[in-house]
Amino acid sequence: MENALTLDNLVALGLLTLLQAVLGFDNLLYISLESKRAPAAKQAMVRRLSIGLAVAFRIILLFVLLKMVQSFQEPLFRIHVPGLMESAFNLHSVIELLGGVFIMYTSTKEILHMMNLEEIHQEKRKERSVGTVIFTIVTMNVVFSFDSILSAMALSDVFWVMATAIVIGGALMIFLADRVSQFLQKNRMYEVLGLFVLFVVGIMLLSEGGHLAHLKLFGYPITPMSKATFYFVIGVLVLTDLVQTRYQKKLMRMKGIG
Repeated sequence: MENALTLDNLVALGLLTLLQAVLGFDNLLYISLESKRAPAAKQAMVRRLSIGLAVAFRIILLFVLLKMVQSFQEPLFRIHVPGLMESAFNLHSVIELLGGVFIMYTSTKEILHMMNLEEIHQEKRKERSVGTVIFTIVTMNVVFSFDSILSAMALSDVFWVMATAIVIGGALMIFLADRVSQFLQKNRMYEVLGLFVLFVVGIMLLSEGGHLAHLKLFGYPITPMSKATFYFVIGVLVLTDLVQTRYQKKLMRMKGIG
């Protein structure tokens, strides 16, 4: 153990913990929104249990990827339609693409649901069982895990360092999950912002999956959305929402004075 506690390993642990925290933002947002589908009295339990199970599955996935990383990159099937589409799908790309489609579908459905005023007071009809919600959250967490684990593997090849960072990241998520959920509950207007953030996450996963599959459409290769671009788009969304909210309040005050 003394050899394991080297300066390099401790530095890697600090960087990986920071990486888990940063990359866990979109995951935490998804958990907070998805847990609302469970019965109200069990939502906090669903969040904690889902994150706990997700951490366990992340460590298992880490172990599997360390042993079989090459298998996830080997082509499963190819699609070649001259002038239209070229691709070589592997397991990693398929998981990313399916995850992106699912998140975009979920966020779009929720946005359309919010726009239907007749359904605002009927949300309880669409509650799901605790098991279904937990299964959905854990499954999507596995999708989110791929990028963070592969990024971790680029920084360290020591299992205990990566596993410890995952556990610390999971503990932070459990600590923040209820607070994020309570904030969204008290500030319902930010749910729309959160859903659009998830929509962008879906686009990012689709672009990453297309890149991993070497996908070309009409001769143009699909390039992945960089993290810098992702955070820039999120920053613009947040700034737009803040300006819109302040402007709306100003208009309401002006109407009150008039």
